[in-house]
Amino acid sequence: MSRIGKKPIDVPSGVTAAVDGQNVKVKGPKGELAFRAHDDVVLEFKDGKLTVTPREETKRARSMWGMSRTMVSNLVEGVTKGFEKKLEITGVGYRASVQGKNLVLALGYSHDVIYPIPDGIQIVAGKPTEVTITGVDRQRVGQVAAEIRDFRRPEPYKGKGVKYAGEFIFRKEGKKK
Repeated sequence: MSRIGKKPIDVPSGVTAAVDGQNVKVKGPKGELAFRAHDDVVLEFKDGKLTVTPREETKRARSMWGMSRTMVSNLVEGVTKGFEKKLEITGVGYRASVQGKNLVLALGYSHDVIYPIPDGIQIVAGKPTEVTITGVDRQRVGQVAAEIRDFRRPEPYKGKGVKYAGEFIFRKEGKKK
């Protein structure tokens, strides 16, 4: 039995949710999101609560149960609070800045890396070594953060590169004479 799937999702005031078969649409102060659930689960909206239940007792239905509940919960959280990822840039001369609709990264290459900011995502470079990515869709915020991190992953010897805030970089010892 899914312990996550059993919990109903509270829809706060100011947020409207509509269930149409396998589709869920959630609209709130930060925007509107939609999700199509798998056919193995049933979605219901009653008394300000969204519930997800499996159609039958199969292994696939049970696995889709918890996943679908989490996806719908992320929709509600996204339109009320939003999601945020922070990246830290470490290295001499490594920096980031936002110029118009682009994020410009100086990461030790012979050229600056220019990353176009996707729609629905806000990127702020408060300090030259910090980048904050915010948005309503958890998947897109995480995907953008991963794409930016991939331009220069942190290396294990000096720790230079782009890393998530709070991420531990396993350090290695250099060559010995």
